[in-house]
Amino acid sequence: MDTADHPASGSRRILVFTGGLCGAAGVALSAAAAHLGGAFVGTVASFLLMHAPVFLAVGLGGANRIMRSASFILLVGLVLFCGDLLARDFLGSRLFPMSAPIGGTLLIAGWLAVAASALRRPRS
Repeated sequence: MDTADHPASGSRRILVFTGGLCGAAGVALSAAAAHLGGAFVGTVASFLLMHAPVFLAVGLGGANRIMRSASFILLVGLVLFCGDLLARDFLGSRLFPMSAPIGGTLLIAGWLAVAASALRRPRS
């Protein structure tokens, strides 16, 4: 799909790019979890792999403003939640206090926003 003809092509490109990165990082971290272990690496891999299709779908499909906003809320939540878990495994410390709970809360809020996007009436 060529996103150049759409007014939100910048955000669509970012979401497709993000989906690709999440997928690649998820596969790489799955391998790392299998070979290196780590308390949280497998969890992060799962979160990245389960959210990658969301970013791709919103970036490639026709999504309303609420859905695009929801996907960016998911992205911020994913970075905070997964970043904190990876920092614990690889750096031995947290990103900052409450980063994982804030990220998890944003992930929940993002999914609720996805649900809310379905309630918006389409323009006639």
